[in-house]
Amino acid sequence: MGSINNVWIWGFITLLILLAAWGIITYMKDMDRAYERISGKSSVISSPYGDIEYKTGGSSLGTPVLVIHGGGGGYDQGELIAEVVLDDSFYWIATSRFGYLESELPANATWDDQAEAYAFLLDHLEIEKVAVVAMSQGGPSALLFAVNHPERVSSLTCLSCGVAASASEVQADANRKGTILKTIFQYDVLYWTASKLFKKQLLGIIGATDNVIAGLTPDQQENADHFIEYMNPAAPRSAGAVFDNEATMPGDRIAAITAPTLIIHAKDDLLQLYHNAEFAFSTIPGSELMSYESGGHILMIVEQSAVKQAVTEHIIGNENIQKSIN
Repeated sequence: MGSINNVWIWGFITLLILLAAWGIITYMKDMDRAYERISGKSSVISSPYGDIEYKTGGSSLGTPVLVIHGGGGGYDQGELIAEVVLDDSFYWIATSRFGYLESELPANATWDDQAEAYAFLLDHLEIEKVAVVAMSQGGPSALLFAVNHPERVSSLTCLSCGVAASASEVQADANRKGTILKTIFQYDVLYWTASKLFKKQLLGIIGATDNVIAGLTPDQQENADHFIEYMNPAAPRSAGAVFDNEATMPGDRIAAITAPTLIIHAKDDLLQLYHNAEFAFSTIPGSELMSYESGGHILMIVEQSAVKQAVTEHIIGNENIQKSIN
């Protein structure tokens, strides 16, 4: 009897060793692919705000659009956002914000500094004016870019953006989600493990409800998987994730925005709560609010067709208005 037990014990230990070896090999292969994916695909320029990383795409003859990624992103997430909400007729510029990938995080950086870095990048690219499309925690710097450089923004689109802090209990839960994300971005292995073994829970932390997750179509699930996968490798994004969770929101300052502003948000967003959209709509003069009952923080994936059409019409419509005025 004892020998049989020993066989089972050693068999179990062997299985654990094999599983651990498989996990390590899979992790190393995935990280090699992830680092390869972000290597040599972008450009980096020096600036008073440190190195700025960016990538461009679409039609060089099209309307220029500055795409500003959310938390856990980088230029690569910006590229994904462009693929989801823009067509190939636009000329998009996706930059990595402070502390993400190869963009440096200056000492004592602020959202205003990040806005100035956008202006520096556009000067480098010899682009005078852009439409701005921002997602999630890309919102604060996008809003302040519109505040500080109104002459350079033809239109502003906020996709599930952070705008203003709240003292509500629900906000406290959203803040806890942000803290969890900040923690798991410290090490590649933590985020990789979450993205592989706890994908549903990770989508929940990112701000999608169980109902939203359960209702995803195969195409929507594929897009959601891309967003999760493209946050690998996590460690080169960790400084940016910390900054995102500690910098002060723009709040009432957005009342100075003069650019035509479209706000798109889901009421069941659990990461950037709907009060952000309500605050922006009530504070930015002449802004337009496009709200959905469901879609969570991955609204632009869940309602891709409608969001893409709205973003396109907003950008082109306001560009045409300005051309007719000039």
